[in-house]
Amino acid sequence: MTAGSTHSSAAVRRQPPSAERARTIAARPGASLYGLGLGVCQLWGAALTDAGDVLLVVPTEGAVTAALRESPLGDVPARLTVTDRTPVPLPHPVRGLVELSGWIQTVAEYDVTRLVLEFADAHPCDSLFDVGLSATLLRLDLAEVHLDEAGGTTEVAPDDFLAARPDAVSRAENDLMVDQCEALTRLAGRVQRRVGLHDHVRLLGLDRFGVRYRVQGRSGCYDLRVPFDRPLDGPAGFADAVAGLLTCRPT
Repeated sequence: MTAGSTHSSAAVRRQPPSAERARTIAARPGASLYGLGLGVCQLWGAALTDAGDVLLVVPTEGAVTAALRESPLGDVPARLTVTDRTPVPLPHPVRGLVELSGWIQTVAEYDVTRLVLEFADAHPCDSLFDVGLSATLLRLDLAEVHLDEAGGTTEVAPDDFLAARPDAVSRAENDLMVDQCEALTRLAGRVQRRVGLHDHVRLLGLDRFGVRYRVQGRSGCYDLRVPFDRPLDGPAGFADAVAGLLTCRPT
């Protein structure tokens, strides 16, 4: 198990690399857009495609498109923030966020159809039907990536971020939490016995490296990971991995 303090150096290595974690969060649907000199901008949809394009859908008659029309360089400095929230209700539901900074520009007309289809593959969005009408498709030319989690803020190289793939287990965690509810509850009981009966243990999230719990104590809360022996390739191995955690002897 890993938490604010770790129990072994091996446990520290059994957690997602920063680039993978950032890419996983970036695939979440909750995003907001901030433009330099514009403040928070209206955003109808955002997606990161498998090819590495950061795409945005904004209203055609909005502040962003107006700023782009007036820009002598045809772009505007902007920051896209994607927030990762817990799939179950918790007092502090934000698990982390990713900030993608760079320059937004209008997608060339000859590229719109292709990128709309890639956007839809990554994140279906009703506003895509309005692109070319009341909506405009933009691309963010990525310059900086920052990952903000409980452990602090990490700067991720854009090339590493784009080369990483979203965690397949994390993307399937809603279904896995339902399918493996009983096993995860038993595992939470083992965590409860380890941290003490006075602390409250709640399931926080799943990824291919392990199961995460939120521990609420009298003096505050912290996140704790129960790591698998080895990272999973996908959701198919999750049930066996949790069963392995339940049969191993607590240390």
